[in-house]
Amino acid sequence: MPRSLQPRAGGRPHGTPPKYVDLPSDVLEEVRRSTRPTAQRDAIARLSRAIELLERGDTGAAVNEAAKAKALSSRSSSVREVLGLALYGQGRFQEALKELKAYRRMTGRNDQNHVIADSLRGVGKPRDAVPLADEALRDKKVPNEVKAEAVIVAASALADEGRYAEALAFIGRAKTRDDIAEPYTLRLWYVKGDILERAGRSREAAAEFRKVVRHDQSAFDAAERLAILS
Repeated sequence: MPRSLQPRAGGRPHGTPPKYVDLPSDVLEEVRRSTRPTAQRDAIARLSRAIELLERGDTGAAVNEAAKAKALSSRSSSVREVLGLALYGQGRFQEALKELKAYRRMTGRNDQNHVIADSLRGVGKPRDAVPLADEALRDKKVPNEVKAEAVIVAASALADEGRYAEALAFIGRAKTRDDIAEPYTLRLWYVKGDILERAGRSREAAAEFRKVVRHDQSAFDAAERLAILS
C-alpha cells in the first residue's frame, strides 16, 4: 500500500547510521514540536531508521525502531504513523489500528484510511472498512493512488460478506482507461476480476485479467487465472 511518509533518496554507504536530515522538513519540525529537547535527536534518528527499514521491507526491524521512537515521542503523529504501518506490514492488525487511529486523530488526515480499513478487515470487521474508504474518496487532498487503494479495500470488504453487486459498484467508482495502466490500475483490474470470478461471472472476470496481462504478463497471478478461465 502507498505510504504518505517516504525517506528521501540518500547517498550514504550501506551500514552508515542514518541522519535526521534525510527526513522531510515538515516531518522534522513535527517531531521536534512534539518531543522534549533532550530526546529529539534520538527520536528523529529512530524514526529515520524505521522508515528506511520499511522501504526495504524489513517490517520487524521497523517495528522495533518505531517503537523506540514512540517511547521518546509518543505525541508525534509521524512516529505513530510509521509504527502503525510497520505493525500492519507484520499483520499485527489490532496494534496497527491503535497507532493509525492515533495518527488520524492527531492530524485529521485521511491518507491512511485505506490501511486502517484493511486492518479492520484483518480483525474481522469488514463493514467498518467501507465508510473509511468512502471518506478517503471524498477528500480532495488524498492522492489518486491512495484513493485507488481505498476502493480496493472497500470492494474487497464488501465481497468478503458476499455483497458482490455492491463491491463491483464500489470498484466502479475508480475510473480507468484500458490503454493506460499505472501499478494501482493493474490492482484495480485484478481485484475486479477476482470479485467477478467469486460472483460466478467467469467471462467478465477473464476480461479483467486479460487487461492486466496485456500490460504486464508477470503481474500477480493474473496470467494463471486467465488460463484457467479460458
